Amino acid sequence: MTDPVDLLIKNAWLVATMDDQRRELTGGWVAISDGYVVGIGAGTEVPPAAQSSVDASGCLVTPGLVNTHHHMFQNLTRAYRPMTAAPLFGWLQSLYPLWTKSIDEEAVYLAAWVGLAELAMSGCTTTTDHHYLHPARAGDLLAAEIQAAIDLSMRFHPTYGSMSLSVKDGGLPPDDAVRTEDDILSESKRQVERWHDPSFGSMIQIALAPCSPFTVTPDLMRSTAELAEQLDVRLHTHLAENAEDDEFSIAQFGLRPVDLYEDVGWLSERSWGAHVVRPNADEIARLGAAGVGIAHCPSSNMILSSGIAPVVQMRHAGCHVGLGCDGSSSADSASLWQEARLAMLQGKLISGADQMDARTALEIATRGGAACLGRNGEIGELSIGAVGDVAVWKLEGPQFAGVIDDPIEGWLRCGPVSAAHVFVHGRAIVENGVLANPGLDEILVRHRQAAQRFQPQRG
Repeated sequence: MTDPVDLLIKNAWLVATMDDQRRELTGGWVAISDGYVVGIGAGTEVPPAAQSSVDASGCLVTPGLVNTHHHMFQNLTRAYRPMTAAPLFGWLQSLYPLWTKSIDEEAVYLAAWVGLAELAMSGCTTTTDHHYLHPARAGDLLAAEIQAAIDLSMRFHPTYGSMSLSVKDGGLPPDDAVRTEDDILSESKRQVERWHDPSFGSMIQIALAPCSPFTVTPDLMRSTAELAEQLDVRLHTHLAENAEDDEFSIAQFGLRPVDLYEDVGWLSERSWGAHVVRPNADEIARLGAAGVGIAHCPSSNMILSSGIAPVVQMRHAGCHVGLGCDGSSSADSASLWQEARLAMLQGKLISGADQMDARTALEIATRGGAACLGRNGEIGELSIGAVGDVAVWKLEGPQFAGVIDDPIEGWLRCGPVSAAHVFVHGRAIVENGVLANPGLDEILVRHRQAAQRFQPQRG
């Protein structure tokens, strides 16, 4: 007699597996044991016995969503009024001093905890975080946010970000926000050796992430690429974000951002770039041929008036495209469901109504993100042997009235939606729309106190 599985999610309206065949299983079920998918089937197939079960009647079941770009510490200055009408460079130059002055381990832990909780409630099970602000006096900020992920049982891909090019050197950050390049490389190596777990199904993996062409030197980009090759970890940075980014790169280096990216050794499948709003046709072809990943951040790109990324063209060229919420001082919301919906709408707007539908957006939010992080076949799909990261979405109430034919289109067109249940490695982190961790109220009080330190009081 076969032992019962640990968890059975059953009776779904539809299970969207996002597996290699993109199977959609009516009345479907997913079985999980020891954190991994051990069975999956349609309603016509008998599911196994289970120690615990969730009735997904009337629900869409999907893989957990994957967030490929974020700056969680920025939720400490969310919707900060002086910066709600500034484009990228002015926005950054006004916020850098606020962030640098007040950031410390406690603030980063609280910001990461809140950001991870918000993501989880939007159906996200794996997230990266591009934490690039490491003032020498602030402590071990990467460890602080990793501890928040451990406490919330989220699968986490933080990056050790860096800035070395300050105002006095022709960059954007203030002098006290940057570190020396030797220190950055030494700390990058230390953090990878301490935290990175390359094993299948691991909960923590580290990438290296010099912030951007206007905050680091080409030498640091090259050295970081060499270190990533040595340590066998991935690379991440901002790329071709807006017109200011183009102008800075041409003036400072005589190269457009994608040319600079290639010149410093980053044009490879080891890397994924954030935003990539402004590549030309030749650059798109080169990015695709190299297998570069793209973190598409539709909300932030609109709020900062950066433009709309050519996602359809980049996918057709061969780029792996995932979704990113970006910083919580620009996008201001850490809802991966919302980013998926905006990606669908933007794709229709600039590439044609038939070029981007809900299934494509779901693929970007799951398999595309997995590919950016180098975890194909592991996260971002429901298949035998993949991790047991699952989101269950209730499609009920007035906003879903009339959705009969297609629950996937209904899920993305008819929200807003948060997930009803979210499982990471087979463990519930959201239950009936509520965060499973009981500490939310206390953390929110502490987070507000920390945020007040960052934002000048109005007279």
